Amino acid sequence: MIKKILLGLVAVIAIILVIASVKSDDMNVSRSTIVSAPPEAIFKVVNDFRQWDAWSPWSKLDPKMKKSFEGPSEGVGAIYRWSGNNEVGEGSTTLVASKPAEMIGMKLEFVRPFAGTSDVQFTFVPEGTGTKVTWAMQSKQPFLGKVAGLFIDCEKMCGDDFSKGLESLKETVEATPKP
Repeated sequence: MIKKILLGLVAVIAIILVIASVKSDDMNVSRSTIVSAPPEAIFKVVNDFRQWDAWSPWSKLDPKMKKSFEGPSEGVGAIYRWSGNNEVGEGSTTLVASKPAEMIGMKLEFVRPFAGTSDVQFTFVPEGTGTKVTWAMQSKQPFLGKVAGLFIDCEKMCGDDFSKGLESLKETVEATPKP
């Protein structure tokens, strides 16, 4: 009886490993919203890490999170480092591309809870009387990440945070008095 249980357990583990091995190495997350403001106004808030506390979903998860800023105050070369509770972890974000009112590119580096890097973009496209803002992230998944992905929907988990952040960004920008 114990042999059958062990063989069954080995078979289940083998199936999980085979399924994980054929999953894509790429993880992509993207969410969008329409903000009733011109691209320039939204770009200004995202391009300056010092303004992220007003709308970042992770700042709300850990208000005591330690933060530091390096490099220029905004644009290419600006660096934001954080270390917080288990919900926000530790890492840094570096602005690597900044095209006013069009796009911001970032390199996201996690230290904990899991080490890894991701490429992040914000794009700003005029739409009607507002702007379509898209927050996207791409990364490579290590094998253990693909195994975990069989049980945890990482795209949904990150995507939900992106949606919360975009909603908060929308509220922040739309509440700002117009010049």
